[in-house]
Amino acid sequence: MTQDSTGLKSASSTTGSGQVSGCRTELPVLDVGVVRERADAARNRVRVLAAAERLFAERGVSGVTMDDVAAAAGVGKGTLYRRFVDKGGLAVALLGERERELQGRILTGAPPLGPGAHPAERLAAFVVSYLAFLERQLDLVLLSETSTPGARMRTGAHAFWRQHCRYLLREAAAPDAELRADLLLAGLAAEQVRHWLRVEHRLLDDLARGLSATAVALAHPGARESPAVIAAEEDPSPNA
Repeated sequence: MTQDSTGLKSASSTTGSGQVSGCRTELPVLDVGVVRERADAARNRVRVLAAAERLFAERGVSGVTMDDVAAAAGVGKGTLYRRFVDKGGLAVALLGERERELQGRILTGAPPLGPGAHPAERLAAFVVSYLAFLERQLDLVLLSETSTPGARMRTGAHAFWRQHCRYLLREAAAPDAELRADLLLAGLAAEQVRHWLRVEHRLLDDLARGLSATAVALAHPGARESPAVIAAEEDPSPNA
């Protein structure tokens, strides 16, 4: 299986837990180690996802119910709910291939997104590429991240993005790489990006410039604590 120097493997939105050893993470891959489906189950899955994708495109994600999808796919409601649970599960399944394409470019593509560039440049390129992906799939990603409390943190795709950012920040010798990775990804959460684009009407290019500059700043080893934090640590008295 293809890997770059991050030790990452392509992972979809499908929930899974990675085993971390150093900075190498084994992440779930849908086309490896998947339980083999019966032929009829596989056909139903294809029909359901095709119906869901068509209905979401026609009516918008919020305008489609699970019952709508079952009727359009010609499957029973029980079949649908057993396989996908809710609309969030449908969104996760639809996003899988699109996320793997971006992950493939991170693992084996040309720099600066792929291997071969400075870690800060790669981190900035990731931000720009992820924002472009997110803008195209915003409603689906939003649904997959917010369908249940904590859904965003449980997906295999988020684990991939998180480990990639952590690795690049460590390579750049940035302090607190784990915290900085989480801060950067919080700014890339679908709900936050949706607010910027659709409520505040910010331009995607402006967001990409601002957030990629933030990524570079976070990757700078000199970007340590603020003077106020340093002063508080030097004078820990209650009245400080």
